[in-house]
Amino acid sequence: MKTTRIHGVVESGQHGLVVDIECQLTKGLPNIIIVGYANKAVDEAKERIRNAFASSNITLPTKRITINLAPADIPKESTGFDLAIATAILQASGKCTQLPANCAILGELGLEGAVRPIRGIIGKLLAGKYHGLDTFIIPSGNMTQAQLVPDIHLIAVSSLTDLYNLVNGQSQPRIIDTSIEVTVQKSISDHIEDELGLEDVVGQLLGKRAIQISAAGGHNVLLGGPPGTGKSMLAKILPSLLPQMTRNEMLEVTHLHSLADNDFNKLIATRPFRSPHHSASNVAIVGGGNSVRPGEMSLAHRGVLLFDELPEFGRVTVEALRQPLETRTVTIARAKETAEYPAHFIFIATANPCPCGHYGTSKPCRCLPHQIVQYRRKLSGPILDRIDVYIDVHEIDNSKLLQTTKTDGPTSAQARKLIAKARHKQNDRFGTPAKLNADMSNREVKALANLTPAAKTMLDSAAEKFELSARAYMRSVKLARTIADLEDSDTIDPKHIAEALQYRPHQFHDA
Repeated sequence: MKTTRIHGVVESGQHGLVVDIECQLTKGLPNIIIVGYANKAVDEAKERIRNAFASSNITLPTKRITINLAPADIPKESTGFDLAIATAILQASGKCTQLPANCAILGELGLEGAVRPIRGIIGKLLAGKYHGLDTFIIPSGNMTQAQLVPDIHLIAVSSLTDLYNLVNGQSQPRIIDTSIEVTVQKSISDHIEDELGLEDVVGQLLGKRAIQISAAGGHNVLLGGPPGTGKSMLAKILPSLLPQMTRNEMLEVTHLHSLADNDFNKLIATRPFRSPHHSASNVAIVGGGNSVRPGEMSLAHRGVLLFDELPEFGRVTVEALRQPLETRTVTIARAKETAEYPAHFIFIATANPCPCGHYGTSKPCRCLPHQIVQYRRKLSGPILDRIDVYIDVHEIDNSKLLQTTKTDGPTSAQARKLIAKARHKQNDRFGTPAKLNADMSNREVKALANLTPAAKTMLDSAAEKFELSARAYMRSVKLARTIADLEDSDTIDPKHIAEALQYRPHQFHDA
């Protein structure tokens, strides 16, 4: 009695798992039985396969068909096994004579025999590649995302008939080698001049400087000040100052978005900008749910995460920022499953000085003293310690809002050039464009920061005077390193330390 075996892939653990789809035909009442810890979505594949075979005029064996998904102790929850199960049946019945070696098959079948795209194709391809597979038969609707994965071979099918002709040798497959034959369609706007830019902000020189430093070194920013002064506007300009994503970054970001979105073939080619409302649930922002998926923190990976009116967010949600701001990952632990998603983003937040927003301004404040204290205490010291740049955004003269002459400071185009140069210096320093000054370890700070003796003396004196924590001390050095990079300086001088120290988040600590 012959048993056939086809490879599929399931995302489980850090590197996923290759699943062997075993098929055996035996005497008995015609039926399809699926075993191997399969959930309802996988078990329903037998009905989809039965109808797809009939719609494609392919004869289904009139025998007892047993399908085993091995290893049987790992949960299987994807409809992406449909095509592999169908191929295993074809192979067991002698209708599959030409299957590529070292191959995995992924895809969902429709009742008419169409092959539908599946969720998380990038993760499955990476898992299969990690375990030694190099050829994948996938839905044609997943090809845009799949071509981001380097050094594999892809064969696209759009129907069960296409697959049948392929494995029978009746048609020659078009094999796409992603190491050489890749056409990444970047959905980057060609109208950068139409975007909001630094030149559209009147005044607020310190605010403009802050987001340039943030974009250059990946530093977190807190913009404080009364409502209507341009805090949110400055935050929304930040993504436009960042350089374009590399292919590896597009691969990471597209994979995360494919896990959360229902568009399984959408290519994310521009840096994400996520701005959840303060009423969003903790699960929506951190990730999780019944079927564990990434939240807003992970969807902002390689981009910007904006918390507008930070003190209005729930304390649990704000405190959940501690891990991603420190380790650049989010770990979601559940009773049945534990998942770790990357969350390497620039965090930018805005905050009013009090609940009404007018404390310390020319307008009368309606808040009681205890309300102001309670409002500011919503942000804990550990969270503020993880913010590198704090800027007070002040009120401006309304008579200047409609002026058409150029405002002070660089334009967005000029800022992008300076930021690109600063990031190039960091690329030379760390050997990778994925690492920025904000990501330096303590060991790297000691080895690569390059402080002058005068700068270190100034920093030590300030640390003692302002009672900086060890984390704040090291973050000040990282910030000064970025300021020096923007000025194309190889050393950190006292002026760079002085500027970095003035960005410490003092206001909420004083509450």
